[in-house]
Amino acid sequence: MLLQAETCEDGMPSFFDPKTVAALFDGNPAAVAVLDHDLRYTYVNPALERLNGLAAASHIGRTFAQVLPDLHGQAAALHDVLADGKPREETIHGQTWAAAEAEQRFWRATYHRLDVDGEGCGLMAIVVEITDIARQREELEQARGHVALLSTAAVRIGTTLDMDTTCQELADFVVPAFADVAAVDVFPPEVGHSVRRPAPGVVRLRRAALRGDGELDEQVQRFGHPGEYVDFAADSAVTRCLAENEAVLDDWEDHERGRSVRTSGRIAASRALGLRQALVVPLTARSRPLGTLSLARAEGAPAFSDQDVAVARELAVRAGVDLDHARRYDHEHSIARELQRSLLSEPRGPHPHVEIATRYLPADRGVLVGGDWFDVVPLPDGRHLKAMGDVMGHGVEAAVAMSQYRSLLRLLAGEDLPPHRILEQLDTMVERSGLDRAATCLLAVVDRFGGVCEVASAGHLPPVFIDPGDAGARVVPVPVGPPLGTGFGGYRTASVPCGPGTVLFMYTDGLVERRGEDIDVSVRRLASLTLPRGGHLEDLLDQVLDRFGEDAEDDIAVLASRIREGPPVLRPTPAE
Repeated sequence: MLLQAETCEDGMPSFFDPKTVAALFDGNPAAVAVLDHDLRYTYVNPALERLNGLAAASHIGRTFAQVLPDLHGQAAALHDVLADGKPREETIHGQTWAAAEAEQRFWRATYHRLDVDGEGCGLMAIVVEITDIARQREELEQARGHVALLSTAAVRIGTTLDMDTTCQELADFVVPAFADVAAVDVFPPEVGHSVRRPAPGVVRLRRAALRGDGELDEQVQRFGHPGEYVDFAADSAVTRCLAENEAVLDDWEDHERGRSVRTSGRIAASRALGLRQALVVPLTARSRPLGTLSLARAEGAPAFSDQDVAVARELAVRAGVDLDHARRYDHEHSIARELQRSLLSEPRGPHPHVEIATRYLPADRGVLVGGDWFDVVPLPDGRHLKAMGDVMGHGVEAAVAMSQYRSLLRLLAGEDLPPHRILEQLDTMVERSGLDRAATCLLAVVDRFGGVCEVASAGHLPPVFIDPGDAGARVVPVPVGPPLGTGFGGYRTASVPCGPGTVLFMYTDGLVERRGEDIDVSVRRLASLTLPRGGHLEDLLDQVLDRFGEDAEDDIAVLASRIREGPPVLRPTPAE
């Protein structure tokens, strides 16, 4: 913008005579100055006097650089405005003669050329001080840091479905970037061992994670190691946070006033470590409390600001979602594991002349429980039925389906049918029941008098027979029909010699299935199994799991049985 007017005797526009200028700008809160073509002050208003710390008389007739030598760099911008007539708006910083607490002061200045007949004869400067720009810049940097922190949290927290791992990831993430100490406390799991009741008014939580910065990491362990239960009194910040479902900022000055002995003692111990303040935020998901995240800062660190509280709440919200997923998984996993464990309890020996050994090895905690199962059912005439099965899928549904398959099998076993007929009827019953979980199954009926084992398979891996002495093991291929629950049928029974002392070994695919290897190659490796004459079946299973179970990615179920060796026994005949 160009300001134009007629000329006065001093070369300045006529409307800038002292009386006119004073009337226009003396009461203006912005600092205003008028400079001539040589950048000498011709007018300053009272606001500029206060800003520069000099009276008007100390300005008039002197150049900008003479009055404010610390800001002489602005002279170039003023000359540019005089040269091209284009207004300039700039942020400048430095010091004036006025007293100020800050080492640097900041102003926003606007420069306009004053024209007479199209020629620049001076300029006007309007200056507004930005009093909090340093603080604003600091807050802006802090805000940027908080945004980066929240963005990184998405990939650093909740990398697994393990509850304690997620809690430790949260504690590790906030220390030392956001706090000097962090503790994550959660409510006890709903499934598993029971926890004794706390005293009235006391909240008992399980410490899932604890982290301190540097030496503090070892020192804070006195407040409760991960895995231990910690009691919080009614007046503690943790209890108040859970009761109100709000963040609680707990300054520890004068901590003994109105505090219980338990709370005051914990604060005193924290103060002795150099901690000065705590911030506790709730961990919730789907409106359910999961626990708390407690943050503490040491002496010398800035106190928690309102922005810090907001960031901590947002971190807790995000972590709460991950913890909820982990807790729901853990809940389902525990139920499935308990159900499967109850169903896979060691089967009762079917006959004093038959030895049985079983083992179940769950996969890593990161894998949902599978549907592996086995059973042994006594039959008439000294025979016994052995079953090994694997329900498709994982989790509670697979474990429940496993129990249904086992119940149906026991029902059919009482009808004294050959193995392939049992599979056919089981397949039909499963299809009609609406059970949508297919399963593989291997059935074997051992006749200790006839020295034969009848085997039928519904999509299951072949059995292994380990003969006594030096004969070694045989992986016996048997006719394989479709998995149960498909309704296709088509099962057949194969007869395999199985005299006294021969071990029948059955297993699920978790034992042999390996990524990158053909399963037939893995199964053939079982032919190397050996058991000395009179050796214990439990030793055989130890050998199997040591050799083949270490890298398993799925649950493993194994069963070994053997007819005890002894004098020949005749088949009992029905009474006349």
